[in-house]
Amino acid sequence: MSPLVLHSDTERDLISGCISGDRKAQKGLFQMYGATMYAICLRYAQNKSEAEDILQEGFVRVFQYIKHFNFEGSFEGWLKKIMINTSLKYNQKHKFCIEYDTFAVNSMEEYEDPEIIHTLHAEELMSYIRQLPDGYRMVFNLYIIEGFSHKEIANMLQIEEVTSRSQLLKARKLLQEKIIAHQKLAI
Repeated sequence: MSPLVLHSDTERDLISGCISGDRKAQKGLFQMYGATMYAICLRYAQNKSEAEDILQEGFVRVFQYIKHFNFEGSFEGWLKKIMINTSLKYNQKHKFCIEYDTFAVNSMEEYEDPEIIHTLHAEELMSYIRQLPDGYRMVFNLYIIEGFSHKEIANMLQIEEVTSRSQLLKARKLLQEKIIAHQKLAI
């Protein structure tokens, strides 16, 4: 049994209303969590328009499956999982193919300067992340931001663990190169 998570009365009322099909409750739930879920969708999208499409598709799924939420665990965590899965499915459906490069992880030299990230604002960093190739971006977000293991990522994306690791290394290297180029232009 999961640990008891206290839900606010407002959240509980909105969830119950959504289960009953109440449109005002659906709107209230969207207003409560829309911005947070949009930020998640934006990490997996290439632009704001695509993120809005994913968000809309995600909330359609939320309202479709909300009757299965049993008030155990975090509702926001449940929503987040749906948005991540919707983002991944959207990318699989709307992209011809997410290319995953495979090569020996040991062949990738470490090329990281941890201080370099601190020179950017969050929006600048997100802009660079959105510019990553789809495979790199998916793995980077799932590992670095969402905290999934390479094994979990491999299962979610139907790739090998070694591919997940190599995509992460390549994503980090490419991000660092973009940030260094940005710094050189600023000087």
